[in-house]
Amino acid sequence: MFETLKKATLDKIFVLMAEYAADPRDGKIDLGVGVDKDPKGVTPVMSSVKKAEQRILDSAKTKTYKGVVGNKEFSAAIVDLALGGVVDNKRIRCVNGAGGTGALSILMNVLGRARPKGRIFISDPSWPNHWPMAELAGLTPVYYPYFDHKTRIVDFPAMLAALDTLTSDDIVLLHGCCHNPTGASLTNAQWDEVVESLKRTGAFPLVDLAYLGFGDGLEADAYGVRKVVSSVPESMVAFSASKNFGLYRERAGVAIAIARDSDSADVVSSQMQNVIRATISQTPDHGAEIVRVILEDKDLRAEWEAELTEMRERMKRLRVKLADAIRQRSNSKDFDFIAEHTGMFSLLGLPEDVVTKLKLDDGVYMINDSRINVAGIPEDRIGELADKMLAAIR
Repeated sequence: MFETLKKATLDKIFVLMAEYAADPRDGKIDLGVGVDKDPKGVTPVMSSVKKAEQRILDSAKTKTYKGVVGNKEFSAAIVDLALGGVVDNKRIRCVNGAGGTGALSILMNVLGRARPKGRIFISDPSWPNHWPMAELAGLTPVYYPYFDHKTRIVDFPAMLAALDTLTSDDIVLLHGCCHNPTGASLTNAQWDEVVESLKRTGAFPLVDLAYLGFGDGLEADAYGVRKVVSSVPESMVAFSASKNFGLYRERAGVAIAIARDSDSADVVSSQMQNVIRATISQTPDHGAEIVRVILEDKDLRAEWEAELTEMRERMKRLRVKLADAIRQRSNSKDFDFIAEHTGMFSLLGLPEDVVTKLKLDDGVYMINDSRINVAGIPEDRIGELADKMLAAIR
């Protein structure tokens, strides 16, 4: 049986994780996988999450199934958090996903049924998993221009020109905020123009909302997704609680579908449930219940928002410090964009041989396209990191 198989290409992020774990050097630096880290380099459990878990432990009476749609109260809380009431709930249907990736997979599979082999336009560059997920769902992925590698900003004229060529049979995948991997995100004015393009072409928007609250705050980061879903008759949103609640291994996400009317929404809901039943049967609930408890409790929600603010402000501070350290040492503004970008990631624009040199010679680990996890920068070693980067470039 297995003789017909060829070795699959492993995800470069997980390969890098294994290499980092096997590196015996004490001074190694992990800028690869996207997890938040405190000043000691530890990915902590949020205090609000611990309190919610204790409440669940104290009150839980059963571990029975929640049903195929999952934790409905969790989904409702996320719809309120992300969409803020800009769409009539009668048009919205949700199911839980195994993380944001699971939610995205459910939505893509439904779209693959609606448009077999249909084109889905993905930003260039994008999260590496977007392309294979689209192919697995029976869609045909195509890149649209997004990032200018020379200016280190969004090439919006090229992006908009490409979006204007789409048709009503096409799907466009949009990063809701904090673009991964570049860190260069759309402004509100650019979101407005994207929406006008969608209105002109009728293209279907699928929004990947994985980093809400990591850019400029919960409300500010929600501008794009709210503008999209309130402006077009049909759309989908994949929400992840992995980053902003620190629930990486709990796999908590919501697949949100917005249809033209309630009857159409019921049809989409049936398809989403069918995908779940045919794949994993039921979605996990522990992470979903944690988020529900937090968002439905005034005090816990305030505590969570304060912790989220601390995470976001630390990433902003690390960006500024690294950009300043490089500028002071090089007398160049070439890396000032790091401070100007938002979210967890930045794409440094280093050649692959420089990335390899940093890993082998200095124990500095980043993805081979030079994407770094800003939250992984050790604050007390920023000058050392800047020195190593500049030495590797020279």
